[in-house]
Amino acid sequence: MRPSDQELTTTKAAGKDWVTYGGSIMGQRYSTLDQVNTGNVSQLQGAWMTRLGSGRGAKYRFEADPLVIDGVMYIPTGNDDIFALDGKTGKKIWEYNSDIPQVNDLICCGWDNRGVAAGMGMIFSGQLDGSFVALDQKTGNVVWRTQLEDYHDGYSITGATRYYDGMVFTGMSGGENGVRGRVYALDAKTGNELWRFYTIPAPNDPGGDSWPNDGFAYLHGGGTIWQAPTIDPELGMMYFTTGNAGPWNGDTRPGDNLYSSSFVALDYKTGQLKWHFQEVHHDIWDFDAPQPTVLFDTNLNGQSRKGIYQCGKTGWCYILDRSNGQPLIGIDEKAVPQEPRQNTAPTQPYPVGDAFVDQCAQPVEGFPTAGCIFTPYWDLPVVLKPTASGGGEWSPSAYSPDTSLLYVNGNEQDLAFAAKPIPFVLGRKFVGTTITAPLGVDITNTLTAIDVHTNKIAWQLHGKGEGGHGLMTTKGGLVFGGQSDGNFKAYDAKTGDELWSFQVGWGIGAPPMTYQAGDTQYIAVAAGGNRGGVTTLDGDAVWAFSLNGNIDQVAPAPPVLTKTAITGRIVTYGDPDALPGNLYDNINFDGTIQMDDFFFTPNRVQVHAGDTVTWQNNGPSVHTATDSHGAWDTGDVAAGSSAAVEFDSAGTFTYNCSPHPWMIGQVIVQ
Repeated sequence: MRPSDQELTTTKAAGKDWVTYGGSIMGQRYSTLDQVNTGNVSQLQGAWMTRLGSGRGAKYRFEADPLVIDGVMYIPTGNDDIFALDGKTGKKIWEYNSDIPQVNDLICCGWDNRGVAAGMGMIFSGQLDGSFVALDQKTGNVVWRTQLEDYHDGYSITGATRYYDGMVFTGMSGGENGVRGRVYALDAKTGNELWRFYTIPAPNDPGGDSWPNDGFAYLHGGGTIWQAPTIDPELGMMYFTTGNAGPWNGDTRPGDNLYSSSFVALDYKTGQLKWHFQEVHHDIWDFDAPQPTVLFDTNLNGQSRKGIYQCGKTGWCYILDRSNGQPLIGIDEKAVPQEPRQNTAPTQPYPVGDAFVDQCAQPVEGFPTAGCIFTPYWDLPVVLKPTASGGGEWSPSAYSPDTSLLYVNGNEQDLAFAAKPIPFVLGRKFVGTTITAPLGVDITNTLTAIDVHTNKIAWQLHGKGEGGHGLMTTKGGLVFGGQSDGNFKAYDAKTGDELWSFQVGWGIGAPPMTYQAGDTQYIAVAAGGNRGGVTTLDGDAVWAFSLNGNIDQVAPAPPVLTKTAITGRIVTYGDPDALPGNLYDNINFDGTIQMDDFFFTPNRVQVHAGDTVTWQNNGPSVHTATDSHGAWDTGDVAAGSSAAVEFDSAGTFTYNCSPHPWMIGQVIVQ
């Protein structure tokens, strides 16, 4: 079948329309529109703001990249509901209700939908229950629905999807639930599966020898997909990067664990593997590669080259030749510290160039060790600085062919890692590592421009608290990005100078985009909060801006955390669906907190005045639960013993273990 005009436009930079995730199948998030430029961007005002009435709650995230085709916007929410809006006014044209089951403890990893696809008169979307739907583009009616996997087994779809050449491509999420990653190609007409590629190879597949041949590890090896692939029609290849290996703790999976934390290139028509490049061998730090790949064409040393890059959670951008997977700029294998119990890899790839975040943690009082990137851990916590590339881990970077610069967000926060082996239970968390945030440590962020010819920083901005969550750049010489504190900003693409800022009222966890409707260029972004340690219960807004807009900025969103604090889900006494704040166990809180070496489970609980909380020591070491202000203390609790405290009055009580101060918990008394 001859590709439609809409398909053909996806091979170019975005212009009047934003027809696919990232603006084009190259994923550059670059637009040729320049009505809004460095000379007039300060005049931008709100053109319209629409509340969708979906995904309004603490568990949801609003991270979608809207599409706009012929003046109509298509956007999903964290509940997989999809809306068609008038691009000029924001008026709702139609709404699709996903009606997905509200099973909080089974959905991995986050209630989210990062973007839909369009083609052949349909809108396509993955869903959190493991299904995939096609809707009539004009009406929102369901054309077909395919159940790819069962969410009861730990699978979900949170990443954006891609349409091209009569096919729809989607990856499966659920790596923290011990699933085996895979990507699918579906027939856009029918929803029938055309091919699938497993990101974790079987023992006899290429790369299968990088896993133990025990019949278990590769079937639960993670390597799931967080984003839509990019496509090069000339080479016939599609590209994506993968999540971390599972479980995080590496003692049961010796080997490099391909194709986790890797670039993967496939023949887009058949799913055949063409090449791979692994960013992190045998990952035990959650240094996966969830950010989308970006394709670009450049000239190096007088030769035209087909480039691809991805900025990982290591804090480096990896720049390769997309025809063969070889580095365009040097990447050196260097020896790294070892921990035999973790089966650590002897070397790791170090890209030549600059990291866009600090890769070393500072010493923290009470914690035994602080390390730099690739420092291993085992029973005692090691404080590291795992980065969240793009702010929200998955968040997309942008590339401008005008400047030859890529633009990437980064977050910096010290976290303490320790091994915690756990058994596999189908459909439940299977992580094997516990993470603690040392209290009072600075949280910072960066916005960085990197030259793709050198992988060196051209300019960089620093901020406090959790920062941006995806970027977009334009022919007008601008870079746009939203922040967790609700500020939407524009920067000079060449210098990094801030040229405009607008407060939208909710934290922004989504990347911006731009389109033209009539004679007007609009800049749009979704705002839903639930980022930066702040929960916004009612975030469901879509904002559009133009030079002739007349809506002023609004009251600011809640401030983001600038220093680490106890965060995560608060477990309520008797809650049958309780998930502890550390994420790694599924238990019901019955008034007893478990003491293990070296963590409290759950670490945040809420009780009523008059209730008694019991601490049960399951580990071999003596532990305590000691209030930070000296209000109460369990005293020494020997192995196998327990101690109880009755809470008479309301308050919030932060406590730790005196011999092991990195063990931190909180009791909230109503």
